[in-house]
Amino acid sequence: MRALCWEGVGKLAVRDVPEPRIRAEGDIIVKVGASSVCGSDLHLINGFLPAMREGDVLGHEFMGEVVETGPGVRRLRVGDRVVVGSVVACGGCWYCRTEQYSLCDNSNPQPVFTEKLWGHSPAGILGYSHAAGGYSGSHAEYVRVPFGDIGAFQVPDGVPDDSVVFASDAMPTGWMAADFCALKGGEVVAVWGAGGVGQMAARSAQLLGAERVIVIDRLPERLATAADRLGVETVNYAETDVLEALREMTAGRGPDACIEAVGMESHDVGPVYAYDRAKQAARLQTDRPTSVRQAIMACRKGGTVSIVGVYAGLVDKFPLGAAMNKALVLRMGQMHAQRYIPMLLDRIAAGEIDPGYLATHPMPLEQGARGYEMFEKKEDGCLRSVLHPA
Repeated sequence: MRALCWEGVGKLAVRDVPEPRIRAEGDIIVKVGASSVCGSDLHLINGFLPAMREGDVLGHEFMGEVVETGPGVRRLRVGDRVVVGSVVACGGCWYCRTEQYSLCDNSNPQPVFTEKLWGHSPAGILGYSHAAGGYSGSHAEYVRVPFGDIGAFQVPDGVPDDSVVFASDAMPTGWMAADFCALKGGEVVAVWGAGGVGQMAARSAQLLGAERVIVIDRLPERLATAADRLGVETVNYAETDVLEALREMTAGRGPDACIEAVGMESHDVGPVYAYDRAKQAARLQTDRPTSVRQAIMACRKGGTVSIVGVYAGLVDKFPLGAAMNKALVLRMGQMHAQRYIPMLLDRIAAGEIDPGYLATHPMPLEQGARGYEMFEKKEDGCLRSVLHPA
């Protein structure tokens, strides 16, 4: 079969790879219908997670059709149209039983790297390096999904592929970001990042009761899309001081909650950003925490900072004093896909959320490398390239 593979730092190619096979009784094989690129994939492609091997198949946000099931699969049948959560979870460990699926004890068969890096190993993630289990990803014609009854969900009739694909990752990540904010109603929420996750976090915050949502980015077309599609307020950090703008927009108090949906390659302007770029390039820090710093400094006293952008290791100049002395609540993590996806599918079917507008550039799998180039360089207003194997 054909698949989009990592060929070294910054290099991708579509090549022939072996078709997946059932390996455990709970496995399913899914024929991929649509597989979206994701900002967190760029961290892998650009070499910021040192656990990639040449030939690894990328991709973790996808939907498709079940074409084979293992003997232990009970809930799904061949022919079912499903969306698959990117996080692999066993469903039976203590973390899964408490719905903390991204912390699953049993789904990462290669835990040594992350145990040494982070103290414990979280769950495996499809197509997300050997640090996350070494699973082949979804930018392919077929993909093996472990624990299929736990991680794959039937798609409601009438929902297009290029809409429901975002229920795999961008939507549950955005919803969890807003859920972490513990909104009661009437709050002001600021969101860093107007990509797919940031826009889904903004919509989720609205549905959970936020009175005002402010989205922060540097790309006018993304900010315009967020304003037009979601009715949010926007701040362009390339044109204005973010902290001053948020103080002015909130009568000096600051947002009640701040969501960081950017991650380890966050951008900014000015000398602090140049400092972060230099330290990351020299591997004196693994991640650029620009947007996290801003979120902590901007958040009102006693507020919440929710971090769902992916970070891998160590950062410099983290404003711990501001977080402590302002009594901030910090919540963060990989999303608990299996907790949120069923509810989100219901909301898509009911018309409360329509993420289909994120799929700005559908294209065949063979153009996957170009899709990532457009996505990374933000060419032609690209929010998400969505790859179609067929």
